[in-house]
Amino acid sequence: MRGVTGRLMLLDTASLYFRAYFGVPDSVKAPDGTPVNAVRGLLDFIDRLVKDHRPDALVACMDADWRPQWRVDLIPSYKAHRVAEEHEVGPDEEVVPDTLSPQVPVIEAVLDALGIARVGVEGYEADDVIGTFTARAKGPVDIVTGDRDLYQLVDDARGIRVLYPLKGVGTLQLTDEAWLREKYGVDGRGYADLALLRGDPSDGLPGVPGIGEKTAAKLLTEFGDLAGIMAAVDDPKAKLTPTQRKRLDESRPYLAVAPTVVRVAGDVPLPDVDTALPHIPHDQAALKGLAERWGLGGSLQRLLTTLAV
Repeated sequence: MRGVTGRLMLLDTASLYFRAYFGVPDSVKAPDGTPVNAVRGLLDFIDRLVKDHRPDALVACMDADWRPQWRVDLIPSYKAHRVAEEHEVGPDEEVVPDTLSPQVPVIEAVLDALGIARVGVEGYEADDVIGTFTARAKGPVDIVTGDRDLYQLVDDARGIRVLYPLKGVGTLQLTDEAWLREKYGVDGRGYADLALLRGDPSDGLPGVPGIGEKTAAKLLTEFGDLAGIMAAVDDPKAKLTPTQRKRLDESRPYLAVAPTVVRVAGDVPLPDVDTALPHIPHDQAALKGLAERWGLGGSLQRLLTTLAV
């Protein structure tokens, strides 16, 4: 991770361009009439994030595989409802709005021409790339995502927080351990256990029947972590209701594999990239061509001005 000497900002890029796509009207178009609302919206997001938080380093983390086979092998329902088309080789195709898909290569080309580090690793989700950059970071880290799964990385002692967009990126929820404890009754480390016990229909995670968020938080407060809860299931003296004990016991096959699926990887083989925030574009000619071809106008100019400061 060359270039990281201070605050590192990690973008969950797909999460942000999805928000841009739905937040910016599709009347925002290139000269040929192609919608570029996700492209322009993402550039505006990055401009605001850099202005407001002044990171020293920035990485746009990508989903090289949004539904890795190693997760599906453990829990076949993982993100199954989002599959548009299955492929024998390579990642399955995700359900994505028709006018968003063509904008993704444009986003990638613009980020590359700007010189903003863009990292996706085959066989891993952006969450895993973020988890690995976070594990290796020497200084504070801001993770920008609309995905609550990444709350598991929050760590006050290391200065790791999640910036969760509430409205665009102008209004962000700064998620630290105090906020997590108040909202969920757990810290960052406990959030993954809470999530897998509770389940998550949006990710196809069944959870433990009858164990909702509040019950999961109480169990984690009482017994510490998932291992402590399962030890309590085997201890007749532990304070579990008969129903809780039965449901947790019956869920052992799921609970044996869920931690691997839910916890983000911290050991992804990252490429050697320069993560320093660029002050001048990496490829001025390419950027000029993209700006003209796609009508990036004020969105790109504002970001260039912000990066130059």
